[in-house]
Amino acid sequence: NNNLTKVKHVLLLSHSQVIQLIIVGIASCQQLVSHIVVQVFSPGNGVASRPQKHEPFEQAPMYVAVMTYLGFGIVTLFGYLRDFLRAVGLEKCHLAQEREEQKDFIPLYQDFENFYTRNLYMRVRDNWNRPICSLPGPVFDLMERVSDDYNWTFRFTGKTLHNVINMGSYNYLGFAENNVDFLKTVADKVNQYGTGVCSTRQEIGNLSIHEELEGLVANFLGVESAMIYGMGFATNSMNIPALVGKGCLILSDELNHTSLILGARLSAATIRVFKHNNMHSLERMLREAVCSGQPRTHRPWKKILIMVEGIYSMEGSVVRLPEIVALKKKYKAYLYLDEAHSIGAVGPSGKGVTELFNVNPTDIDVMMGTFTKSFGAAGGYIAGKKELVDYLRSYSHSAVYATAMSPPITEQILRALKCIMGKDGTTEGLRRIHQLAENTRFFRAKLKEMGFIIYGNDDSPVVPILLYMPGKVVAFAREMLERRIGVVVVGFPATPITEARARFCLSAAHTRDMLNQVLHHLNEVGDTLCLKFSRRKYTSRPDLCAETNLELDS
Repeated sequence: NNNLTKVKHVLLLSHSQVIQLIIVGIASCQQLVSHIVVQVFSPGNGVASRPQKHEPFEQAPMYVAVMTYLGFGIVTLFGYLRDFLRAVGLEKCHLAQEREEQKDFIPLYQDFENFYTRNLYMRVRDNWNRPICSLPGPVFDLMERVSDDYNWTFRFTGKTLHNVINMGSYNYLGFAENNVDFLKTVADKVNQYGTGVCSTRQEIGNLSIHEELEGLVANFLGVESAMIYGMGFATNSMNIPALVGKGCLILSDELNHTSLILGARLSAATIRVFKHNNMHSLERMLREAVCSGQPRTHRPWKKILIMVEGIYSMEGSVVRLPEIVALKKKYKAYLYLDEAHSIGAVGPSGKGVTELFNVNPTDIDVMMGTFTKSFGAAGGYIAGKKELVDYLRSYSHSAVYATAMSPPITEQILRALKCIMGKDGTTEGLRRIHQLAENTRFFRAKLKEMGFIIYGNDDSPVVPILLYMPGKVVAFAREMLERRIGVVVVGFPATPITEARARFCLSAAHTRDMLNQVLHHLNEVGDTLCLKFSRRKYTSRPDLCAETNLELDS
């Protein structure tokens, strides 16, 4: 009886009410389908992908932030005081100044823009641009220099600091080496081709070893085609303008490298920046781009290009690739993946983040990487579909106008790549990859136990230790060099003003004794300078989940 009553009520509805009910029903169905799609295809639900570990960015205690701002404030006040002393002639001025004949011209040197350089960087300049005089392997030799005018100028003492442990170079697999047996083929290519090509690939600079390397790179990455370039930075900055232009949208991670940022700006495309590795931020921008289109006209974007890196060089964090691929497919966007630091450095066989997360390489529209790090050489590559590479051969500024890659550099990359792939008849390449992974996990675990705040993924060989305060950054670099350990320290403006850090880069060439020596001195310096800011407790217990891949039966 109740059902009959409901039917009667429905039959008595007007046409407009029936239409409204149908619209509400359709909307409910759309919401249900959308919910199902999001659950199935949402980021992180990719089939056969490696689980994405949470990368904690631990915050320092409040007093550290306060002291950091206070330190910069004091430096700024003293900077203004020293500028005043220079103006009245009480302190010698070392600034670049205009000639008297040009006093009526527009100033070439902006005084205030160099305030930070004059009053902070110059006082700590001895921690950068240190001249080395040996192979930049796991250890190197450093030329000693001193300054008599607070780092405005340097003079060499004639002494050499020998066997300084190198914790700053991107020599991930240890191919920056001078072993005569390993480099024999490189020397042969110098004798055969010389050191330079002196022409572009499109003219008379296209050598057979260039084409051999491109075929090997494509085979290694599991894609249709690849193209090599003589400069890693230009691989990004000169190819992105050929891929997108006016009427296109670039969604860029906020921590992307300068080469990606420059390429995006040169392209004239609209650029929007999403929060680092934040899938909610990226999806919100994708949804808005699809729904709203271009500003003012609301026409659809010609292309939407997502730009990310495999490993971010300042944070040590790894891209959330399975989730980004899922979003890219969901919103019909393109994906540009920069694997400068990840290719050769992560993955069971060194194929980068696609292998690390078991993502199909064909799901990446543009695969970019460099040979300057894991391969111990120079240059970069773009890989993907054959249509993409053929297009870039004709329209990329770096392909059309740049000189072809040097023959000995090409041979060095071929040698390293064949070693990684096992085509040299040995397992040396795999041994180095596994050694790098072991060194990375060991070093990171020990730093956490000591109480340092470090950023990044456990698989990342880039290990930043947060130092925060400007005075501690300088003291840390000088103290480590006194102990024969070469480190790279980074501060504002390369990092946020409150997140100055020391960046350690692990290598397969580092022995366990070297790492133990570095850790011993780090522990002492950390206690001396009060750098152990972490409030979390870690143990030396191994992470079993990271070593096993178990599948449970339903």
